[in-house]
Order: sequence, then structure tokens, then C-alpha cells
Amino acid sequence: MTMPLVNQTNPNAKGILWQIIGMLFFGSMDAVSKHLTSSLPVIEILWVRYLFFALFGFLLAVHYSGLRGLRTSIPVLQIARGLALVFEIVLFTYAFRYLPLADAHVMAASVPLIVLALAVPILKERVGHRRWFAVVLGFLGVLIILRPGFGNWQPILFLPLLGAFGFAVYLVLTRMAAKFDTIGTSAFYTGLVGLSVLTIFLPLEWKTPTIEEWGWLLLASVLGLCGHISVIKALSMAEASVLQPFFYVVLVWATFLGFIIFDDIPDFITIIGACIIVGSGLYAWYRERVNQNQI
Repeated sequence: MTMPLVNQTNPNAKGILWQIIGMLFFGSMDAVSKHLTSSLPVIEILWVRYLFFALFGFLLAVHYSGLRGLRTSIPVLQIARGLALVFEIVLFTYAFRYLPLADAHVMAASVPLIVLALAVPILKERVGHRRWFAVVLGFLGVLIILRPGFGNWQPILFLPLLGAFGFAVYLVLTRMAAKFDTIGTSAFYTGLVGLSVLTIFLPLEWKTPTIEEWGWLLLASVLGLCGHISVIKALSMAEASVLQPFFYVVLVWATFLGFIIFDDIPDFITIIGACIIVGSGLYAWYRERVNQNQI
């Protein structure tokens, strides 16, 4: 499969490029986080990352709207968004401790399908039978990976699956928040809520990092910030529906890093399930584009 050449005068092409770069940053951040989970508590790893993200959110909010950007008219919704995201990140990071990167990210690949399912009751969006078929097929792929009832199934896979659900809730709530607050305000409250929650639990799990571990913690934080900045730039240049298929770049990159760094190779059943999930997500995206063009 060949990638199209980027046309520097095409905003969508630039947006796609930034989206791909963002996914590479996020996949790399997850690899560093997996490395850190072997020696440091998960809460501590995430607290350092959130400290950087909270500062980033503050600067972004002030950049867009000045000090007014630190106020929100929807505090309950913003808190719910922040809680959903920190819930997702905690579960995924714990999963990295016990699972190969690829196996965790395969579950994350179901996020667009979960968002589609949640958009009906929460956002009151209309979804045709073809896209519902894609959702059902995608979750069949999840069941293939989980292999319930078989001797070699891994209950630990429910961690990233629950994390994927949490991230989907976060994305749906973010769509709702976008009607009231700027991206800077939402980023500020995302960081503030997550940092507050993690700070409560930090004294229970704190372990003083070595100088080398501080280096890895700072690297994970910087990679995460670069990922967020890249995705924000992508969204400023292209529609979210255009960028959605490139969400799966992180799965490919995480699989590659898992093989190179941790010598992890997904088994055949996991690969089959991943192909079904990704294929279903791409088909749902295609049907959404068709429906938009018919309006």
C-alpha cells in the first residue's frame, strides 16, 4: 500500500501528515511508559506526565483566550471528560505492564466503533444499518482476540478494552464540550482534573526515581506533549472525519516498537481479530463519508 505524496498546498494532506506524526509520538510514549512500568508505580508515571500536560493545557488556554480561557460554563461536563480520560490512561498503562504493546493497542483500535455506538444515545446521532453492521463486526473481532471460554484466553485484555470504552466516552464528551468551550479551555481542565485525581493517590505509591528513570519520565512527558500538539495542528488543518483512518497508525507503530524493543509478536488469532476491528472501523468511516457527501 503506497502513501500518497503530500501536496504542500492541500490543508487536508498537511493535516494527515501531522496526524501520522502525532500517532508516532503517542506510540513511542507508550513504549517508554511500558519500559517504566517495570520499575516505577503506574500512578507515579502518569502523575509526571499529567504535570506536564496540565502546564501545557494552561498555556494553551491562555494562548487562545487569555485568562478567560481558564473559566468554563460547563464544569460538570469538563470534570466528567477529565475523569474518563484519566480512567482510560490508568487502565492502559497498567495493561502495558502485563501485555505486549500490540495487544493493548488492538483493543484501542475499537475506540472509533465504540464512539459510533455511544453517539446514538448520548449525542442523538443517526447511524444507518451499514455502520451498525460495522460496529457488530468490530466487536466480533474483539471477541476473537479475547477468546472467552477457551483455555488460552487472557482476562487481562479486559483492562485495555475498558480503557478503550473510557477513551470513547471522553471523545463523545469532548464533542459536547466543543459547543461551549475552546480547545484550550478543554485541554486545561483535562490536565487539571487528571493531575488532581492522581495527586490524591500519589503518596500511596511514590517511589523516588533514579536519575535514569527521571530521564525516561521526562521523555515520556515530552513525547506525549508532542503528540497532543501534532494532533491539534492536524485538526486545525483537516476535518476530524478525514483524519480518523490514520488513528490506526499508532497500532502499526506500537506493534513495530513492541517487536524491536520488547521482542513481542502478536499471535495469529490476535492478528485476525485486529484486521477485523480495523477493517470495520475503516468501513464505518467510509459509510460516514458517503452519508456526508449525500447531504
